[in-house]
Amino acid sequence: MVDLLTIASNILLFSLVFGMSATVEIRSVRSQLRNYKALATGMFCQFLVLPMLGFIMVKTLALSHAVGLTLLIVTSSPGGSYSNWFASLFNADLALSVSMTAISTFLSIVMLPVNLLIYTTLAYNDDVVSNLEWAPLISALALVITAISAGLYCSAKSQSDSFKQMANRLGNASGLCLILFSATMTNSGDADSKIWARDWSFYVAVLVPCVGGVVLANIIAASIHLKPPERMTVAIECCYQNVGIGTSLALTMFQGVELTEAMGVPFMYGLAEGVVVAIYCIVSWKLGWTKAPADAPFLEVILTSYEVLMDQHEIDQIEVSDASDGKQTKRESVSGHTLNTYFSMDNNEAVV
Repeated sequence: MVDLLTIASNILLFSLVFGMSATVEIRSVRSQLRNYKALATGMFCQFLVLPMLGFIMVKTLALSHAVGLTLLIVTSSPGGSYSNWFASLFNADLALSVSMTAISTFLSIVMLPVNLLIYTTLAYNDDVVSNLEWAPLISALALVITAISAGLYCSAKSQSDSFKQMANRLGNASGLCLILFSATMTNSGDADSKIWARDWSFYVAVLVPCVGGVVLANIIAASIHLKPPERMTVAIECCYQNVGIGTSLALTMFQGVELTEAMGVPFMYGLAEGVVVAIYCIVSWKLGWTKAPADAPFLEVILTSYEVLMDQHEIDQIEVSDASDGKQTKRESVSGHTLNTYFSMDNNEAVV
């Protein structure tokens, strides 16, 4: 039964990541992979800012061993695939989101153990890294990388806008199903049995890194003048963690009461990040930071992929030289349904 549930969860996760990756134009991803400022900012927030916030909570609130270690694991994990879903749903920069998810997933193979080694030693003088079960971690990362690669490959091979719209709908539907699936499974297990009877410090410890990550990432991204949709994506990626990694590692590290305490961390963080990111995205949309119009109906915003629409209406420019004497150049630009033609002559006169 557990294996079937795991398979179902993995299929939904693969469909979510594949759908989001197949939505974006491959040239947009290539462009964002050269957007070093945005990528560096995202990785800085992901692997330096958020783990530091988790460590501050562990030390300030003197969290128990199980809760503290699991919080450090969650805040040191790579970005979750739901970050792509939120970026798509609220029309942030999806190409940048997919690029950041792929890069952070690769980097987490090194950065997750490094951050855990540093912060668990400082917090508890504990050697967690040597006791990690690497199989669940590697399999989770491999699934995400495979889905991203497959989605980008299909996006590159298919030039159909209808395919991208279908892929986007597949990703959105899979994301919604995965949320319902995860909520059902968590509410039926031990992790939820005492989740609402914890000490106040537990809720503060989980909520502060989540909120702080969004706020600090947004401030940092704005200070270096990233475009508003890019700023949104950086903030979402910083906050939205792969809590499945925290759950998997907690299952291998703790037993009994400690396991129940530890499992509450990824569950509560998952709830917190969903609510915080949703509120942040709605506020960003109304402020005009997204690719969707701020005055558009809400249902239209979340049901329409403006990433695809903007690719459809992208301006194409064509330059044609007259081969007769090489002195005349005609340039045509197409914008929507308007065709503009410009002629440049060697006597510095122009006719439109």
